[in-house]
Amino acid sequence: MFDVAGTTLTDADIDRLTYPMTGGIILFARHFQDRAQLVALTDAIRAVRGGYSDRSGSRRRTRAAFPHRWFHRAARARQARRAVGQGRAHRDQGKVATAFGFVLASELRACGIDMSFTPVLDLNYGQSQVIGDRAFHSDPRVVAMLAKSLNHGLAGMANCGKHFPGHGFASADSHVALPTDDRALDEILNADVKPYDWLGMSLSSVIPAHVIYTRIDDKPAGFSRIWLQDILRGRLGFTGAIFSDDLSMEAARAGGTLTEAATAALTAGCDMVLVCNRPEEAGKVLEQLRYTPTKASEQRIRQMRPRGKALRWSKLQNQAEYLAARELIKAKLG
Repeated sequence: MFDVAGTTLTDADIDRLTYPMTGGIILFARHFQDRAQLVALTDAIRAVRGGYSDRSGSRRRTRAAFPHRWFHRAARARQARRAVGQGRAHRDQGKVATAFGFVLASELRACGIDMSFTPVLDLNYGQSQVIGDRAFHSDPRVVAMLAKSLNHGLAGMANCGKHFPGHGFASADSHVALPTDDRALDEILNADVKPYDWLGMSLSSVIPAHVIYTRIDDKPAGFSRIWLQDILRGRLGFTGAIFSDDLSMEAARAGGTLTEAATAALTAGCDMVLVCNRPEEAGKVLEQLRYTPTKASEQRIRQMRPRGKALRWSKLQNQAEYLAARELIKAKLG
């Protein structure tokens, strides 16, 4: 999965789209001018290849990323309330999370986008330079509840939990550095991994973190068979798709080429790899990569396709469920 050069397809984009190993297109804020242009872009992509396009769930990359920070602020205010009040607040936030998921998925699908890399399942330890208020909460129980509510609202769109097993404790930003986490395995399993365990089969896919958990493996989780095969697939019984995080990030390079990184991630257990903001380099990976996916891997990717027919934008604006979800969000956020 990679991105295109701009707001319309170039000849080079079209050439890259025709490669057999091309599995999807990821879009960022720079690909968006207005809704009509976005629809024209997604239509053009499908005209060349079909398949699905995606919008990143990153706070830094998108113009309308899901506002996990609102839940984080509300959660901090809850800490001073009594237990009954906390329970009521959690239930209200669950309703709003479902409404956000419904609006998010309905509007994206109306624009020809089939999935979003959401929800963030990282815990907020108050020290990560890249996660921060992208996290729902510091309590894995609240994170799991809000993520499940959001997933319930996604209107036929597959979800993607990230960044397994948890990026919130490591302080460095994996876009520009290689973060490490020195905690013991049991500590990570009993906190950060819990949302993945509790959500179980309701998770369609997972993105592993570009973090080295020094007491478990000397490789970042996205390149580690211990994390992807032994723990995620084996111990947790996860059967969904695994996407690598962006291989162009500093934490994924380790001095090698993008093709070497892609091969390592796929060999470790990823079903699809992402190369973002470097379409020409992604083209080199498409030319150089020698990897044959398993039938099971291909099936997991096929299961990511959206369910049901998306409404056109004009019809969506008159849909009762969509209007009710927007009103609930407006009432809660002002």
